[in-house]
Amino acid sequence: MRIAVDGLGGDFAPQAIAKGAEQAAKEKIADIVLVGDEARLKSALQDPSGVEIVHAPEYVEMTESPSSALRKKKRSSLNKAFELLRARDVQGVVTAGNSGAAMAFAIFTLGRIGLVERPAIATLHPNLKENGISLLLDAGGNVDCKPTHLAQFAIMGDAFARCALGIKAPRVGLLSNAEEETKGNELTREAHAMIKGLGLNYLGYVEGTDVYNGHTDVVVCDGFVGNIALKVSEGVAESVMRFLKENIEKGLKKKIGFLLMKEIFQEIAKKTDYSEYGGAPLLGVDGVCVICHGRSNERAIKNAINMAKNFVEKNLNESIKDAMIDHFRG
Repeated sequence: MRIAVDGLGGDFAPQAIAKGAEQAAKEKIADIVLVGDEARLKSALQDPSGVEIVHAPEYVEMTESPSSALRKKKRSSLNKAFELLRARDVQGVVTAGNSGAAMAFAIFTLGRIGLVERPAIATLHPNLKENGISLLLDAGGNVDCKPTHLAQFAIMGDAFARCALGIKAPRVGLLSNAEEETKGNELTREAHAMIKGLGLNYLGYVEGTDVYNGHTDVVVCDGFVGNIALKVSEGVAESVMRFLKENIEKGLKKKIGFLLMKEIFQEIAKKTDYSEYGGAPLLGVDGVCVICHGRSNERAIKNAINMAKNFVEKNLNESIKDAMIDHFRG
């Protein structure tokens, strides 16, 4: 299997991207096609012969608007990776670059799965169930949504949970400010009425705590709310770990306590580390794409490549296509 990696996307490109791609190749996760400026990528690789390099003379800045990138960066490493996927030269794409531009190029170059109006970024979150994972979508791809978009997100999230996570009857919830049907806003109330009729295992409104308490497998929201929820979650996790570290260093008793609970702290750190999951699948485009955190390190890139490989092997897009046909009536 061949996976294309955007070699110039992300805060730590190309070094971290190249190292992660190289590690994935060494572990035989997939055959890697690293896309970007050939000279820069070769200099970042320990063994340039270990991965294939496809030259792309441009790259998309992290701060660049998606519309500007679409107009001016057709020869970018990001778009070239999607062009390779469209031509079936690779089976998946991984990027830690500009997520808005990634969605724009994916739609423009690959197109959408039939019936899907808006693709969605789906993020994976640990929950309190044993080895539990909850899915949140959209996590930032669409800041302005219609009720039909949220209904489609619910279908795609359900299909993903069944196919990729092996959950037979995913519990789907619509994120709101309370569980009562009288709560929410105009968008959530209209979406709630639509999702109820889709034939999913739909719980109705859920709250932010349900992302992590294990009561819900798929949490649906618009990208504006979803991205805020994602960033708040990241901030809380980082702050808690920093608080622990600062307090541990303040006295001998606390250091001894830490040593006694070291394995527990390590497990918590592992569960809340975004690099452990690799990235977030972009659901609804006609091809497998994994979008990584902009601050991704080499471990995150390697895991994202493995994630993309798994999605290809499990025929994730076919599952989404079938689910849209089965459930969505427009």
